[in-house]
Amino acid sequence: MFRALRRANDRRRHAGGEYGWLFHPYTGDELVAIDCETTGIDTRTAEPVSIGAVKVRGDRVLTSESLDLRLKRPATLTGDSIRVHGLRGIDLDDGESLDEALVKLLDFIGNRPLLGWRLDFDLAILNRQIRPRFGFDLPNTGIDVAQLYHRQLRRSVMEPEPRAQRFETVAAALDVPVMGRNTALGDAVTTALMYLRLERAGMPERQEA
Repeated sequence: MFRALRRANDRRRHAGGEYGWLFHPYTGDELVAIDCETTGIDTRTAEPVSIGAVKVRGDRVLTSESLDLRLKRPATLTGDSIRVHGLRGIDLDDGESLDEALVKLLDFIGNRPLLGWRLDFDLAILNRQIRPRFGFDLPNTGIDVAQLYHRQLRRSVMEPEPRAQRFETVAAALDVPVMGRNTALGDAVTTALMYLRLERAGMPERQEA
């Protein structure tokens, strides 16, 4: 409810502004898978170090129409997060400023629906940076592929609450290649492939032992 009210207020305030078009209903046939690599897992303090996005049209992941942004080193970069995404301070010396990166992201995704693996995490990370700069949260509709898989798994195995599944485990179950795990663009592409597998073919048949 709060999110819907906030979105409606953002729409009213920005309808005639530079980014008013982001709030228009989307009428095309594309989605955008997004992913962020960050300095931590606490959405209140973590900062993005890289942002990846790729367009999906029909049953195709358009890797030629993608965004792969490496940002300047944030102050909260630590060894723990480096061990996950592999981006050291020296790797970010020539990164883009966050302001530049966010403008590119908004222009790239437009008002298309978004795909993500645990999408709320990425949106929380991005919106914490977007709102103070632009005055709104991303208004795009979204599909969480982890939740989509969980719903289909629950129906297929007839269990009320199957256990949450890891990214790599779901990719393997769906026979989807993992494209550069823990890189923003690689995870975005893999997420898009998992979404298409679920949407076009559904859950794979369970094999008897």
